[in-house]
Order: sequence, then structure tokens, then C-alpha cells
Amino acid sequence: MPRYPIRMGLTRRLRRLHRVLIPAALIVPLSIAGCHAGSLSTQTVQSESDTGVSVALSAAPASLDFTRTSGAAIPQALMRNVYETLVTIAQDGSLSSGLATSWDVSDDGTRYVFHLREGVRFSDGTPFTAETVKFSIERVQSDAWTNGKKKIMDLVDDVTVIDDYTVAVTLQRSSNSWLWSMGTMVGAMMSPTGVDDDSLQQHPVGTGPFTVKRWAVGQALTLAARDDYWGTPAASSEVTLRYFTSATGAANALQSGDVDVVYSLQSPELIDQLRARNRYTIEVGTTNGEVLLTMNHRRAPFDDLRVRQAVMYAIDRQAVIDTAWLGYGVDTGGAPVPPTDPWFAVDTRYPFDPEKAKALLAEAGVTAPNNKIVLATPTRPYAMQSAEMIYSQLKAVGFDVRIEAQEFPAVWLSKVYKRHDYDMSIIVHIEPRDIANIFGNPDYYLGFDSPRVQQLLEVADTAPAEDYTAAMRQVVDAIMEQAAADTVFNYPNIVVQAPGVTGLNPNDFGEGIELARLQRDGASATEAQERG
Repeated sequence: MPRYPIRMGLTRRLRRLHRVLIPAALIVPLSIAGCHAGSLSTQTVQSESDTGVSVALSAAPASLDFTRTSGAAIPQALMRNVYETLVTIAQDGSLSSGLATSWDVSDDGTRYVFHLREGVRFSDGTPFTAETVKFSIERVQSDAWTNGKKKIMDLVDDVTVIDDYTVAVTLQRSSNSWLWSMGTMVGAMMSPTGVDDDSLQQHPVGTGPFTVKRWAVGQALTLAARDDYWGTPAASSEVTLRYFTSATGAANALQSGDVDVVYSLQSPELIDQLRARNRYTIEVGTTNGEVLLTMNHRRAPFDDLRVRQAVMYAIDRQAVIDTAWLGYGVDTGGAPVPPTDPWFAVDTRYPFDPEKAKALLAEAGVTAPNNKIVLATPTRPYAMQSAEMIYSQLKAVGFDVRIEAQEFPAVWLSKVYKRHDYDMSIIVHIEPRDIANIFGNPDYYLGFDSPRVQQLLEVADTAPAEDYTAAMRQVVDAIMEQAAADTVFNYPNIVVQAPGVTGLNPNDFGEGIELARLQRDGASATEAQERG
């Protein structure tokens, strides 16, 4: 997409590295690996196939059922790979055919008629038909789905089967976002015979190019290529996703040959070491991820606009990027919009101004002993590294700050996300186009309740398509006026690959990592052609 290199250039280091291959090698003592949980899985979980590829990741899913479990780890592994959708989201945000070859939209934008691919089967052998589409959409609307993303389907008024391969979906009103959201996990097509607890939690059934072969909870997830996939067969016979608790553990596994790729390297300081030898390649891509410094609007002092604005002025975002992330990342000016969205623009209203922050806090009466706050920090490298800088900057303007490390995902999800028991937190929101969920839902963990923002979101969603981008910019403007949260930086995707590994896109623009084209040394490509 043409705008990516320009916008990623907002960060000096990212401009230099974006979409550039960098030869590299890792200088990390292998003896260190023994200190990390990831090293144990290196010895116990490996690919069973010579043509398989292993990918190191950080956050492991606790379940494979995203219909009832929040978080990005499950769709990251399963979407595009096991589950597929009617429409496919391209890198530039546009929509193309998926399980639907085409679709027609009524003049008033409330009725969609999808024309489906024929001959598609789920991995359990059941056929994909219009009845499947009806079942999948209506299941999201039912009590079976508890994931908050299900609200997207509230718009659906009726699903009608016209024939085996034609289905009509009628909305209560027109929507600029609904069809696009059908390319995300709420649009995952599921078999009626594959939604029992065992299937959803351990053996998901989809129409995608892979099935789940083996799952070692917290360690690894192995996907096996399907021989009967309707489309182009996967390039590798299997792909194993390996989960590491530290970036060093993942990097050690790469050097020892236990993994072929480190996806989303969590410690950018390792990159300088990776350059020391001419062995590995690095690509730096963009993501949907906003690293949000969140404030609990339900709790003092952050129920006061002046205090939230003081936080915005207190944070030197570029300093956090340069110090904690060595310049990798994009400063959006605090705006909760990644460079991947068409309404992206750098906001300029909250420059780093500690004196202004101090004045606002004094005006709001935030002085000792009423200035104590706790920064709930999930135990992820990007969060911990950023929290140290943020701690110093908040303390410098008058907050009495304490960092509370919280194990992620279990403790953070339970305390912050579900119980809303926190003052401030910092976490990356990786879901695509998630503004409505974060800032339009007063029940969300931020507790941000702005009738104006909610109204503007509805106006944008129902606006003529040509006005959608401008309307969404008004939404972002209203969110920033209220200093709802501070996007410290847009999260970069640092991908490190062993020699001969190809087919992995460094731009993480959807919910799932597309693994079907990933291969090593071309051997598996020949095998895929033979299977096809």
C-alpha cells in the first residue's frame, strides 16, 4: 500500500528499516536458554516433518475458543489458517473474495446477497453451504458467544437461505463497518458439527488450509496442511507455533535451529546483535496495534478531564519509543489509529509539555496525598520496558506512581480487563479497527462513556461510503478532545527469519498470521504442488 512507507517514515529507525531485508546473526549465549521456560519446550516440542516450519511467538493462548475467550493470541493462530471468512481483508484494508466469490448490496445498504464458493468442505468433511453461513452468523448472536466482539452482529436482522450457495443478510440499518468486520473472527465460518466444547477449545473445525494437529498448552500449537483444501494447498506440510516467555529464549531457539522464524520480536535491543553476522534476515512491518496508556475513567483522579490531559502532556512518546524500543514504532501524537487505517493522521494537540501537565494537576487538586496511582503493567516485554519510562515521566509532573507487574494473560485479564480494578495500565490493542469497541462501549474496561463519541460513531457508520473516512476522523478528534487514552506508539512488527525461509508477510494487518505461503528451502513448495 503506497501510504505505508511514508507513514512508517514518521519514525526515523522504522523509515530506514521498513520493508528492507537486513542480513543478521544472533550472538546470544545458548547457556542463557536454560533460564527460560521456552528452552524446555525447545527440547520437548518440535516439528515432526522435515518440510515443516516453526515460528516463535510470545503470547500463548489458554484456549482455542475465541467465541468465549478474549485476547489476540487465539485468532492470531487460527484466523486465515483454520477458520476462513466470507470476505478477505487485503493489506490496504480493502475487501476481496473469500468463501463468497461475490456479493450484491441493496441501494439502501441494508441487504447483502452473498454468492458462495461451491465444493468447499470443512475439515470434518461437512459441506460449506448457505445453511452454514446462516448458522455461523446466528450463533454469534446467540448466548453461545460471550466474546464482546459479538456486538458487531447486533446489526443483523435476518439471514435467509436462497439456495445452497446463495444467502441474504439483512441489516437493521446501513453500516460502513459491518461487511469489513465479516473478514474478522466474528465472521469465521463454523460447521454445526464442530462447535462442541472439545472442538472449539482443542480441535477447531474450519474450511482453512490447516487443521490443528497437536496442542501443548502454553508451549506449542502444530498446524497440519489439509490435502483436501479447496484453494491453493499450504506451502509447508505443517507449521508449528512455539511460545516463549522471553525474547532471549526465542532468539536462542532461532540460533540453535529449533525455530525458523521469530515473529514480533519483543526486544528490539537484540537487533544490534542480530546484525553481527550475515545469517538471518529482519523485516520491520506495521501492525494494527496501538500501545495504549489507559486511564480508568470510573476512578479518581482520571474521572477529571484535566488530569487525563495532564497525562497526555506528561508523556514524551518519542522518548519512550527511542529509549524503550530503540526508535522502532510510530508516534501517532497519542491518537488511537494505526497507519493501516484510512483515517490515520498524526495528532498534534498534546505535545510533550511537563509544565502544562503540572499546572493542570494543580488546578485539579492532584497533590499529595491524593496523587497516588498504580500502573498495572502486564508482564510483556514491550509493556515493562515502556512502563519504566512512563513511570519517570509521570513522577516528574507530580504523580506518586507505583508499577505493579501483573502476569499476563491470567492476572491482567482478571483484574484489569474483567473487574476494572486498576488506575492506569499499558497494553497493546492489536485488534483491527477497534475504536468502536474501546471508546464506544462504556462497559469496556476503560469506562469511557461519551455520548458524543457514541453518536459520532453511529453517524460515521451510517454515512455515505465516500464520507466514511472524514466522519471517522471526527470520531478520533472527539476522543482526543476528551483525552480518553494515550497511544504511546503504534506497535512495530519485527520479524527475524532463518536462511531460506520465505512467504511470511511482516505487515500484521489482520487478526491472523497468514501461514499458508510460509516455507523453508522450497522443499515443501514441491510437496504442496504434488498434493495439489
